[in-house]
Amino acid sequence: MQSRTLRNCPAPAKLNLFLQVIGQRTDGYHLLESAFQMIDYADLLHFSLRDDPNIIRTNELPGVPGASDLSVRAAQLLQRHTGSKSGAEITLEKKLPMGGGLGGGSSDAATTLIALNYLWSTHLSRQELMRLGVQLGADVPFFLFGQNAFAQGIGEQLTPLITPDCWYVIIEPGVSVPTQAIFSSKALTRNSPSITVSDFQHHPLEYWKNDLQEVAVQLFPEIQAPIDWLNSYGNAKMTGSGSCVFCACANEDVAIKILKNVPHHLYPEWVAWKAKALQEHPLACWLD
Repeated sequence: MQSRTLRNCPAPAKLNLFLQVIGQRTDGYHLLESAFQMIDYADLLHFSLRDDPNIIRTNELPGVPGASDLSVRAAQLLQRHTGSKSGAEITLEKKLPMGGGLGGGSSDAATTLIALNYLWSTHLSRQELMRLGVQLGADVPFFLFGQNAFAQGIGEQLTPLITPDCWYVIIEPGVSVPTQAIFSSKALTRNSPSITVSDFQHHPLEYWKNDLQEVAVQLFPEIQAPIDWLNSYGNAKMTGSGSCVFCACANEDVAIKILKNVPHHLYPEWVAWKAKALQEHPLACWLD
């Protein structure tokens, strides 16, 4: 019998190991190149099948009305696209910070599409889900792609990428960064030279940077302090459009030692954690 509930469905965060802006389309979208890395720090979503077509988020989330929640919008989009008469109740346990550059909302949307494609027996392929997902946001196709990727275009052109099996220390500096504020800035570099997957793989991660970081720090100076602090342990950079910053660690023990030294007495607003690199999405088996 088909399951009527799916619980503890992870929506993992992503890090941008590098990010550069190489141009801008006539419709305003920016052309990017980036390396997307999934990590095992995630939101959790729970789904229950409804016999009516209503889609309901069962819990309140500060700052995220149900109507604008990407998980709810993803469910509605899948329902419209497939003509499903079923509905769903969605409970979202939010762990990923909003405005952190970790792709939380996009990952929630992708996990919703994966889970409800199963619960509703709509049987869309991975590629069909990816084509739907891009309507919700440029990062959504990556999480549906199911593995780490070299991204091009607006982020929807994806090439599989094998990434280092390491740990990361991530710091949220206590500020939320609206993506639009970064991409609309006149100070943003939009003409970085294009590279290939091979270019990225043949240079150490220290070689690469995030074109959005300089603008984000200008608009939100709070981001600079954790970058400076983490730089004493390795190469620190911002992920996405901010605000979270990260540093790679060879193993979990190194990450634990760094976390013990986080200067919370100086920066009580910092939230720091460790996460392991993932090579594929935890729900990748449902995409095949």
